[in-house]
Amino acid sequence: MTSQSWLRSIRVRMLSPMLPPVSTPTELVNVVLTRNKACSLAAFTPVLMLLIFVALPMVGALAQENTSGDSATPLVYPAENTGANYPKPVFPTFEQLPIVRPLPDAFQFFDGSRNTAFSSWERRRNEIKAAIEEYEIGPKPDCSDCAIDAAYAPDSNGGGGVLTVVVIRNSRSLRLTSHVYLPSGNGPFPALIAMSLAPSTTGPNYGSLPSSAFAGRPIATVDFVHDDVTQYAAGQQIDHSGDPFYLLYPELCAGTCTGSLNNSGQYAAWSWGVSRIIDGLEIVTHQAVSPLPVDLTHLAVTGCSYAGKMALFAGAFDERIALTIAQENGGGGAPSWRVSHEIEAQGSVELIDDTDYSWFAHQMKQFAGDKAYKIPEDHHELMAMVAPRALLETGNTDFYWLSNRSNYVSARATQQIYNTFGIGNRFGFYIDGGHNHCATLPAESPAVSAFLDKFMLGNTSVNTDVEVTPFPDLDYSRWTAWWGSNTPKFPNNWNPGNGTVVLSMGNNLTINSGDSVLAGYALSMPGSHPSATVSLAGGNVQTDVSCPDGSSYTLRIPIPNQSYSLAANDNSWWPASNQNSPLVYQGSAATAGCNGGVTRSVYFSALGVSSGAGNAGGPGVATTDTTDPLNVRFHCSDNSDGGNWSPTASVNYSQQ
Repeated sequence: MTSQSWLRSIRVRMLSPMLPPVSTPTELVNVVLTRNKACSLAAFTPVLMLLIFVALPMVGALAQENTSGDSATPLVYPAENTGANYPKPVFPTFEQLPIVRPLPDAFQFFDGSRNTAFSSWERRRNEIKAAIEEYEIGPKPDCSDCAIDAAYAPDSNGGGGVLTVVVIRNSRSLRLTSHVYLPSGNGPFPALIAMSLAPSTTGPNYGSLPSSAFAGRPIATVDFVHDDVTQYAAGQQIDHSGDPFYLLYPELCAGTCTGSLNNSGQYAAWSWGVSRIIDGLEIVTHQAVSPLPVDLTHLAVTGCSYAGKMALFAGAFDERIALTIAQENGGGGAPSWRVSHEIEAQGSVELIDDTDYSWFAHQMKQFAGDKAYKIPEDHHELMAMVAPRALLETGNTDFYWLSNRSNYVSARATQQIYNTFGIGNRFGFYIDGGHNHCATLPAESPAVSAFLDKFMLGNTSVNTDVEVTPFPDLDYSRWTAWWGSNTPKFPNNWNPGNGTVVLSMGNNLTINSGDSVLAGYALSMPGSHPSATVSLAGGNVQTDVSCPDGSSYTLRIPIPNQSYSLAANDNSWWPASNQNSPLVYQGSAATAGCNGGVTRSVYFSALGVSSGAGNAGGPGVATTDTTDPLNVRFHCSDNSDGGNWSPTASVNYSQQ
């Protein structure tokens, strides 16, 4: 038995605590078969394959968690924002923002200092909060100028009731109405706040989480009916000025605002609404008659898809939430904006370019396209805002639009932050497939239950090492390798073996306004090979230009889609080997930026062309002979002056 196979069986054991200890994979199968004696092997096969599916992605994912700080680090806080008194950083203008292609260093403050100590995290967390409000969603008001009242009315037949919260500001009022489910017993009960399109009527509201995960667990549920705050419009751009939140805060507006661009995203408003629900719970747990028996130290939030983003923002922005479960949240949730832009074809996943600008504030649009590298924070830091509290987030590979690879990169960066604080067991990710959107396979239920048991019910002995991914070979570490170095650059190229590539090389150019910057590439097939057609699709060359005044911009040189026919055993470079040949200057762009701009690196990107939202784009560099390697190199010059061929990269077509 190989050590790799044994690691796989260990992982199944971790995520399936109902199984007894086993020593071999065969013994594991025998145990499960014994538990299913009434089933034929044919009927059991889907269950067995499910276990294998969950186990296989986990190779190499063990020994990731550092829990050395767990016992000394708070699990939750009594205030919405314990760092509210920290001053906001002074943000530079958009032009002065630096270009950072890897993930921003989560521990680097806006003043340039860096501190990984947990004692400094609340200050850093509030910097991230301020940046997300500044550049993505607009302000989440703290309600310091509000009056809040709440009442809980139990049902006559028991088992729950109705929570009503009224928020008054400047003589205007907003009403939140939530159905509450209570399990049997006396409480106080931990409570799950579910992001909800409509109020539930009877029974518990677990959102899209599997009910099996809650079986036998005394957990209350509370609706958050998000339209009580601002209307979910399913992608339509409408005027939200008449929504309750924007009547309460007329200085803010979302969607298609009358006479102005929106300065508020609904995720700020919905997060505010969840916080007001918690304010209401604090009131009604102490009301004189029929107080609500809810344990305020064990609150959780959950949602899926757009509501998964909603749950993530709510958990990040309110420290009274002990556990956040953000399901299949997609772009704008866990996935990194810059990673999605870097590795996914335009239109295939949710990017800054094409997200919903009712959800996000208009100022985020300035980071569309290659300007995504200037956004000074990213969503590994949104997830890290939940720390030191618990977070479980998920993906679904059956829906490409969710940008699952970017989700995984971002999740690993978030895990690195949690591990730095010694609380790695408080963060988990579960990216699988084989089911509908906002649904789960049975194998996911134990992972959800583990987080419920530990962070809602206080069972500290539960194993919450949840690291499920179908991308065991994806090089996630290249996005964080620079952390702590003050030099934001990648250590290597993006070349996963599926015909998509992002290559880079050093390239010192001086660029003036009006210059013509030229770029191109060449392809070859070394060694013996049959005749083949080689091609490029969705290609471009980019270079980041630093100006004398401290501003910066990214110059993109589009490369047209092209193909070349190679004869058998033809090892020459196509369309030419000489970099000065006009044939290998396939693209050009005129600059409109500063005079005296300088470049340090240049990037060649070939991600293919997506046929529509949710469809992958690759390959960007392709050959009809996929059994032999295809080589590619590129170059870039200013007015045909300077520049060299990049190192040759070999594109191999391995199964991903």
